[in-house]
Amino acid sequence: MPDKSSLNIKIKEKAIELGFFACGISKAGFLPEDAERVRNWLDIGFHAEMAYMENHFEKRLDPVKLLEGAKSVISVLYNYFPKEIIPSDDNYKISKYAYGKDYHFVMKDKLKELLRFIESETGETNSRAFVDSAPVLDRAWAAKSGLGWIGKNTNLITKKQGSFFFIGEIITALELDYSDMPIPKSCGHCTKCIEACPTHALRPYEVNANKCISFQTIENKSDSIPEDLKGKFEDWVFGCDICQDVCPWNRFSLANIEPDFQPNELLLKMRKTDWENLTEDKFKIMFKDSPVKRTKYKGLMRNIGFVMENKKTK
Repeated sequence: MPDKSSLNIKIKEKAIELGFFACGISKAGFLPEDAERVRNWLDIGFHAEMAYMENHFEKRLDPVKLLEGAKSVISVLYNYFPKEIIPSDDNYKISKYAYGKDYHFVMKDKLKELLRFIESETGETNSRAFVDSAPVLDRAWAAKSGLGWIGKNTNLITKKQGSFFFIGEIITALELDYSDMPIPKSCGHCTKCIEACPTHALRPYEVNANKCISFQTIENKSDSIPEDLKGKFEDWVFGCDICQDVCPWNRFSLANIEPDFQPNELLLKMRKTDWENLTEDKFKIMFKDSPVKRTKYKGLMRNIGFVMENKKTK
């Protein structure tokens, strides 16, 4: 088996070969600072109706409780910044991460390939891959491994290419080299994300999901959206990119080359009247294997109706 340093290099080179933007490695263990942060966030109710965030609290903070014998966390980033931005004129908006195929499918397949490579190099089979599929603090681990820092908008930000990334992990019993060092937070005095949020959901390094457009249009499973948010959605009907779009670091964003992340022709041609008259059958065709399926047809039409009502009452 290669020595730890050589193995780190091989794993990172293979990750890049598979299409990941970056790969970092950190020592598995309890995250005390994040434990305090998450506990406080839950205590003040900023997780809104996401009760699952309260579950498996210890597992979120210690990968050893997810995988017995865990020694290392391998974090990877996958670029989703699109080649083509869907026109916003006479249109409703969806988050860039939802333009194409659901990232869970794309990244899980690539992580499995990376797992097979690691097993072939080391013989170690006690490893698990995760893409939002378990209580893992993915941004915390990515930051710990030196891939970026968690910004004031709560997204992981990289100096090389901003924040339009999906994050995945491999937790393994393999002992690796832990020379990757966290980088300092580099938001400085900038508060553009906080100032741009139309619902005032952000304060430095913390988001109130109750006010977050992304939460309300995706995770809110009720039949209604809070009245006090009327007139503030700015035509967003699935997710929201405002706090990323205004981030100065995203001026470095480059388009992804993943075919599965490109928007289909039907989506590119949509305008407001098309969204408003969308049928359930067309929804199923247009958003087959898409993240938009998460909100279901009923939820999407609720969001569109809410934004339409906003316009009438403004």
